[in-house]
Amino acid sequence: MKLAALVSGGKDSLYATYMAGRIHEICVIVTVKSYNPESYMYHVPNIELVRLQAKAMRLPLIFRHSAGNKEEELGDLKTALREALDCYGVEGVVSGAIGSEYQKNRIERICEELGLVSLAPLWGRDRRELWTEMLDSGFEILITAVAAYGLTDDWLGRRIDREALDALCSIRNVDIAGEGGEFETFVVNCPLFDERIRIVKSSSVWDARSLNGQYIIEKAVLEPKKVSR
Repeated sequence: MKLAALVSGGKDSLYATYMAGRIHEICVIVTVKSYNPESYMYHVPNIELVRLQAKAMRLPLIFRHSAGNKEEELGDLKTALREALDCYGVEGVVSGAIGSEYQKNRIERICEELGLVSLAPLWGRDRRELWTEMLDSGFEILITAVAAYGLTDDWLGRRIDREALDALCSIRNVDIAGEGGEFETFVVNCPLFDERIRIVKSSSVWDARSLNGQYIIEKAVLEPKKVSR
């Protein structure tokens, strides 16, 4: 089956794409950039760098914008998916929802309206198990935003390895998938990429009052992956 992949730049959307790509053909990446940082549907931090990820995957990209108004923003996604259907003949859509009924139900509704199959290969999976699979598969994942008690500014830009995963899992009242908005991620390398992403320039912004922060990737480039000997 030919698929469009909804990609935000983060771990879940790319791991879902990786899993679906084992069985189906990923034809195009679809990304919607919201101008509303409180969007219910769309990932916001470093979203422009999906362009670099699509290039690393050697896949075309449909990149659209949205005001990010609740419910109205679904029309922008529908328009992008209709373009994927018309231009690339996709038969289905893969997304990275794990436990968010809000996102999964709305994507399914749009797919039904367009006559597309909705795939959510991560749905209902154990969060830690998914993290372990990602790391075992060679996913290199950075924390790019935090917004939860217990996640301090030293998490910004941190690469998640086994030690960091243990630390993340030890923080109380934090969904370790980040689906509640506790944190956001960005993937710099994974098996889908022909090249890895190297961050050249970055900065962090931290609000000590709200305990919120973002790791802003200001410049990044593609570079060859290291060959194992």
